[in-house]
Amino acid sequence: MTVMTPGSNIPLAVTRVAVDVTAPVRLDVSGLLLTADGKVRSDDDFIFYNQPTGPGVSHRSGGGSAPDAIVVDTSSVPPGIEKIVVTASPDAAGQSFQGIEPTATIRSADDGSALATFTPPQLGAETALVVVEIYLRNGVWKARAVGQGYANGLAGIATDFGVSVDEEPATAPAPAAPPTPVAPAAPVDPRLAAPAPPAPPAAPAPGAGKINLDKGRVSLQKNQTVSLVKGGRPLLSQVKMGLGWEPAYRGKDIDLDASVIAYGPNRNHLDSCYFGKLSILNGAIKHSGDNLTGEGAGDDEVIVVDLGRLPAEATGLVFTVNSFSGQKFTEVAKAYCRLIDAATGEELVRFDLTGAEPQTGVMMAKLIKQFSGEWDMTAIGDFVKSRTVRGMVKPAAKAL
Repeated sequence: MTVMTPGSNIPLAVTRVAVDVTAPVRLDVSGLLLTADGKVRSDDDFIFYNQPTGPGVSHRSGGGSAPDAIVVDTSSVPPGIEKIVVTASPDAAGQSFQGIEPTATIRSADDGSALATFTPPQLGAETALVVVEIYLRNGVWKARAVGQGYANGLAGIATDFGVSVDEEPATAPAPAAPPTPVAPAAPVDPRLAAPAPPAPPAAPAPGAGKINLDKGRVSLQKNQTVSLVKGGRPLLSQVKMGLGWEPAYRGKDIDLDASVIAYGPNRNHLDSCYFGKLSILNGAIKHSGDNLTGEGAGDDEVIVVDLGRLPAEATGLVFTVNSFSGQKFTEVAKAYCRLIDAATGEELVRFDLTGAEPQTGVMMAKLIKQFSGEWDMTAIGDFVKSRTVRGMVKPAAKAL
């Protein structure tokens, strides 16, 4: 059985799969059938307890003693449907995933054998999740771990994927502009009604679906992911991760250290590349050396990664920045990381760190190798109390 991490995928060896989601509290599990544009064709493509069957997809109730599940018969999914997303939300109205660790298990729907499990990391204010997706790629059905959270509940997921939501007014609404009328859907899941304006998410929620490099340079927000695929082909060449920063408000020089930590498929630490160890994994990853001030235009430190030469066991890379001298990131301005094609010098992906905390370490981004061989880059932007890369190993493993 495979233990999946965010963004990882597996091919499905069986035609009929069931995805159940368990947690310490009762969860409502739903499924949405999506076309190539990431939208449902109609509200009939929203499968939940009150509309339990659809073309090739059904909702299976656990009756309170077992977890609810979404069952997908890939042989019966109609043409034009390329993805089925499985969502989960706490049954109690307004309850978030704070302190609740849901686990999705992908099983054979025929004999119940487990194929893979996935536990989304670092959940907080989210009140609904896209947990996993069953998708078609080059004629092969696969499953991908997602873990994308929404702070505005199941209604946020539904509207994101094109389901009509009938928003009922609250009994005592605060003064506000009248809402735009929405055509009622039938049937209506009562949990989709929004009795009050949803709370804003703690961090920008990534858009539906994974973006790639086909349209040129990608600018990421925190927690967004880009697939390093262009023209249908994975990028397997040499890339550079450039990291840069400036002293805040024309302050004194700031000495930060950029590093990359390499992990195996079970989040096991393989090695770390930093100013004290400039080459790891037989030269597949190299560091440019230490910058002691942060002054000057352009990248302060560069880490070169030869994706094609990485050993097979290296499936996760986390890029970090630390302040060995103890200066906090509130003293840093314009921190960023950017992925560059080493052959052409073209900037492929950029992530600008927009927030700061009084900590000495930050996890900037991660690269995750998919089962199919392609790599995904996800912006992290999470702060850690650590002045050295050694103290980042455990937090970074949890971020994979």
